[in-house]
Amino acid sequence: MSLAGDWRNVQARLPEGWQRVELRLEARTPAGAERAAALLGPAQPFRATPTALRFASSRTGDAPSPDAITRLLRRVDQARIGGRLELAGSAVAAPVEQQAATLLVDDWRRALAALPPDWSVAYCELSFVSSDYIEPGAVLCAPLNPRRVGMRAAMRFRSARRAGYGASAQMVERCLARCDEAEIRGSVEVLRVLSDTYLVATQGPTWFEAGANV
Repeated sequence: MSLAGDWRNVQARLPEGWQRVELRLEARTPAGAERAAALLGPAQPFRATPTALRFASSRTGDAPSPDAITRLLRRVDQARIGGRLELAGSAVAAPVEQQAATLLVDDWRRALAALPPDWSVAYCELSFVSSDYIEPGAVLCAPLNPRRVGMRAAMRFRSARRAGYGASAQMVERCLARCDEAEIRGSVEVLRVLSDTYLVATQGPTWFEAGANV
């Protein structure tokens, strides 16, 4: 069985709603463990013993996602490093029934209703209840040109009411409706908004965040 196959088996045995798991990779030799540690670098493994590595996977963004761990383990398998992967511990997420029942489109409509009538441009955040939703959510929301927010399960985008850089409110609603149809759950929030702005040889106002224009 490959290490990627071991990981699939571990995931199949995890309880529904799991949030974070601790994994242990037992290599056959210390040299194999050293090579595996280099290939698993993004997961920041540590040597528990000369032949054992410990690292984590998370669905909330504080460790590599399950898909990312699969890709890393395939690299180890391709290097023909023998060993086995086993579960060392897991944590179950707090109940999210209420959050999961909220449609993103409804969240967006409520956010728009709270804006002043003359709003021009809004800087918004789309947060997911699980990091599993990041990749499919980014694809479905591609017209919004979303940007990841660090390691969090969230993306940010701009919306423009009349003109300038940012997706229209209608486009945002269509993208979020596609996410709802795919059963991608989360929430939408307007972080900043400007009203009654005019474009003068620009695409509109910008904000600075972490030293970059957004």
